[in-house]
Amino acid sequence: MTRTMKAISQRCASQLPTLFAAACMAAAFPAPGDPAAAAATTGIWKAVVPPAGVMHGEFGNDDPLGLAAGVRIPADCSINWIDPDAGRLYCFSTATSLVTFLDAPRSYLRQAEAEWRRLGGGSR
Repeated sequence: MTRTMKAISQRCASQLPTLFAAACMAAAFPAPGDPAAAAATTGIWKAVVPPAGVMHGEFGNDDPLGLAAGVRIPADCSINWIDPDAGRLYCFSTATSLVTFLDAPRSYLRQAEAEWRRLGGGSR
């Protein structure tokens, strides 16, 4: 058990009757081996994750910054940017990726487009 988990466990146990302490812990941590639950609860920016299949970004929802670096990184579109000129939606895996991308969006999009084709993604 990590230090953070111990702290939450102690806080839950001290604030709630024993019966509810287990429920508090279960709500605080996803089940081991459940990557979807872990991804949905990781970081404060993941507080609202759109339901799967609702948002459709360019590059098959892969992060353009990752593509520009030659790697396909799937994103859930909870962090996104709409190109004001083309009206296209781009999905990012992290807020850091979006902020970095916004330093030079046209350059990153050119690189991402080339890598998308090279990696067999076809048209955006």
